[in-house]
Amino acid sequence: MEIHREIIHKLQQWKERKDRKPLILQGARQIGKTTAIRMFAQESYAHLAEFNFDKNKELKTLFERTKDIKRILQELTFFTDVPIQAGNTLIFFDEIQECEEALNSLKYFEEDAPQYHIVAAGSLLGVALSKSGSTFPVGKVNYLQMYPVTFREYLHSADERLYHFTEEMTSLESLPEILCNRMTEHFRRYQVCGGLPYITSAMLDGEGMASIEEKLQEMLNSYSNDFSKHVATKDITRIHEIWNSLPSQLSRENKKFIFRVIREGARAREYDAALQWLVLAGMVYKTVVTEKPELPLSFYEDTTCFKVYMLDVGLLRKLSRLPAEVFISPIKMFTEFKGAVAENVVLTSLLAQGYDLPHYWTLQGNKAEVDFLVNDGLRVLPIEVKSDERISGKSFAEYDKKYQPELRIRFSMKNLKKDGNLLNIPLYLADWTKRIIDLDI
Repeated sequence: MEIHREIIHKLQQWKERKDRKPLILQGARQIGKTTAIRMFAQESYAHLAEFNFDKNKELKTLFERTKDIKRILQELTFFTDVPIQAGNTLIFFDEIQECEEALNSLKYFEEDAPQYHIVAAGSLLGVALSKSGSTFPVGKVNYLQMYPVTFREYLHSADERLYHFTEEMTSLESLPEILCNRMTEHFRRYQVCGGLPYITSAMLDGEGMASIEEKLQEMLNSYSNDFSKHVATKDITRIHEIWNSLPSQLSRENKKFIFRVIREGARAREYDAALQWLVLAGMVYKTVVTEKPELPLSFYEDTTCFKVYMLDVGLLRKLSRLPAEVFISPIKMFTEFKGAVAENVVLTSLLAQGYDLPHYWTLQGNKAEVDFLVNDGLRVLPIEVKSDERISGKSFAEYDKKYQPELRIRFSMKNLKKDGNLLNIPLYLADWTKRIIDLDI
């Protein structure tokens, strides 16, 4: 099933910008960047001229030979069957991280040929950008960040009527029970398959759990191969160890990343480079503790204390070797895992809505903890995440007593409700957080 991706609307906004520059679309491997760009081109351009630097090594020699944009454009015509016309053709450089000269050429496209529309993407572009240094065209490109399929996008394909009902919310009134039940069912399915388009489509097409599980394992194997193919030899084993430790890291009540969970005696300095590679590749998100919930949050952070989440909840479940039934099971042994998945869903949802990477807060001595703090304009929003309807917890109350925030947000499986400064948002409405907050103003 074809999934409507909201990034296409952002790409259309980029096209219409008067100050448009070559665009770099960033995001992890296998999240649908290439497909989205092709769909965008089909809707918005007469032609798509696609150039893949991983598949066609001869492209690299072209950019190594010259920086003259007129010559580059002339020679690119030999690699495509479509005309390259300013404004009518979208020029797409895929896997551009394989050719640093092509990446650097975006500067000259911006300076010498701004009439051409260019999008560049790559599966490990974040890693490549970190290595480009001073040769990278700073200030000469636009950026867009892409994430896996959100639940909002999933719902649009799974139940368009329910999607539009949710899109048209105009108040903070509790949702009808029948709507909550249907949303919960769809949300559980989404937690099982996650947001990698290949697997999400399989769930939407009703392929069955055997197929979903097989595809998730294939994806894990593919990512594991990436670690060995694209990483410095000294870091390969460490990246595998960090990656495989994530379920254990997140399954504990205190989800702070602990290096000795990787292996006994492991030290931060041994694994810093490996962890940074996973972050730059978009495979994990690193949230840092802040000692004081005031702006700027980064001013009060302690970079030695952090949590690490995965890019996708389906991969997290599969890497944890847990069956899909955990999301409907009342067995208490799954409580911490379901809590980790819920936090992961909320984190990726906040990022997809444009919030900066959240921090989290702890009271000295780990006596209390708030899952996330996000910067919302001139205020800091504390966020608590619960995986079901059990919402008891002293930490949020302790935070409220200490800092008296204007608004607190709790995600749980309870209905939409505002009580004083506490706004409860159902987990399945996490992707509508910004809109729901605006309804409260």
